[in-house]
Amino acid sequence: MPGEGSGMWPWEHALFAYLLYSIASRLWLGRTPAALPVLVLVVASSGPDLIDKPLAWQFGIFSSGYAIAHSVFFAVPLVALVGLLAWTSNRPDIGLAFGIGYLSHLLGDLLPIYVEEGEISLYPVIWPLGERSTTDHSQGFLDRVLELFGPYSQDLGRELLSMEFSAYTVFQLGIAALAVCLWLFDGAPVLREGYAKLRAHLAPDRARSAD
Repeated sequence: MPGEGSGMWPWEHALFAYLLYSIASRLWLGRTPAALPVLVLVVASSGPDLIDKPLAWQFGIFSSGYAIAHSVFFAVPLVALVGLLAWTSNRPDIGLAFGIGYLSHLLGDLLPIYVEEGEISLYPVIWPLGERSTTDHSQGFLDRVLELFGPYSQDLGRELLSMEFSAYTVFQLGIAALAVCLWLFDGAPVLREGYAKLRAHLAPDRARSAD
């Protein structure tokens, strides 16, 4: 049974979600991603963890960090509802971003197990069915994050120094490279809009200085 540290980290979820959303936006919406949908995408890609991990690790409401928010029985109706609201508000891009962000998180928690062990375990996404690990919530949320991040950073550092990468690291680096390339090809959304607003804000000051 997989442990709670076998899923992706937030930045990995965000990169994986952007890769999928960029392609979907071009195919279904006929345009490149804009800033607001990308921000929604990034938040939604960590949504399940933002709900389940504190409830399990800090408050002990769930016995595992894979609980209701990771469950397909909760995620699918939630995505459908948000998609319907976005569609009726004439913002299909927001609905698509939320749906891909949230559901890609569930897929992203299954992929590491498959890449490393060659098997698919549905344990993280079928709450309340199946077995689950027990979390000692007396640690607290932050202590649990640091406990899991330590081995992650050590293993990654060791692989980078030795240049001998595990199958999962190669997989993650490939996703990251593709996602960053697509983001740049899309015109660097969020950064692009932020830069445009900064230029617009500075333009009047430059005009006054010229006078």
